[in-house]
Amino acid sequence: MTATASAPARAGLVGHPSDGFGGATLSVTLENFRADVQAAPAQALDIAPAGDGQWPEGGLPLVSAAVICLCRHCVAIGAPFHGRARIRYASTIPRQVGLGGSSAIVIATLRALAALAGTDIAREQLPALALSVETEELGIAAGLQDRVVQTYGGLVFMDFDEALVAEHGHGRYEPLSSALLPELFLAWHPAAGSASGAAHAGVRERFARGERRVVYAMHTLARFAHEARAALMTGDRAAFAAALDAGYDVRASVYELDPRHSAMVQHARRLGLSATYTGSGGAIVGVASDPEAVVRLARELSAEGVSVAPALVGGGERAATSAGG
Repeated sequence: MTATASAPARAGLVGHPSDGFGGATLSVTLENFRADVQAAPAQALDIAPAGDGQWPEGGLPLVSAAVICLCRHCVAIGAPFHGRARIRYASTIPRQVGLGGSSAIVIATLRALAALAGTDIAREQLPALALSVETEELGIAAGLQDRVVQTYGGLVFMDFDEALVAEHGHGRYEPLSSALLPELFLAWHPAAGSASGAAHAGVRERFARGERRVVYAMHTLARFAHEARAALMTGDRAAFAAALDAGYDVRASVYELDPRHSAMVQHARRLGLSATYTGSGGAIVGVASDPEAVVRLARELSAEGVSVAPALVGGGERAATSAGG
């Protein structure tokens, strides 16, 4: 028996990174890139990349930690899994540019191993389990946003209000129709990747100390996410685009941004396009309100090694695992 699973890239639209601070976010999965994992029974644990891809060695600690967490989960539900498997992983998601590459590998691994073990991970539980792989096993500062939208797929509104999480063990996750969105563009700088954990860790420390500017920023980002959702539901795409811009401005007020990353947003704005970071930096997403401006953006940024393409938004949750003899 061989089990295979995949998970797509993702782009935060509005509200991130307040997901790590009891906030709210609006995010989408992207069909442009994905991670794939194949798992088969073996005499011992055997993990290796399936090809060069974007994560040849960088995926090893992620997959290894996912195996540990899956085994622990199986013990907790009374269905022990030995963890002995031949695992091959591959990903086309550009590394460390804020497109959810690490969480995609983790989720695809958990899905494939769960299928191999003959167990099931509830949809509401998978994001938290995937997050624990990085935060508890690898000590990486991260939030739930990536894992939730990559679990559900498509366009998802997420409310991580602390009272909700305390009562239910997870936030309120609301899949929305991708048809509500305007056309979006994606731009990424493959050579300007950077680890997200360090940046988030610093802000977490400031938030924990009660630094007013950081606390206010996270509350504001959460409010913008609610406003962006409302704008989409009423068809007010101008208000939605404004929320993207406003979210980036708040992020810039509390984070030290890489000039290579912020330059992409500023370049898009000079051409009249709304844009924001997809995640921690290295990639941006924006409203393609003027197709000619997007073409010009692609032409001008290509000289700096930046790629621009239509954002291919996923259509929602679909079967992501399969098994065969």
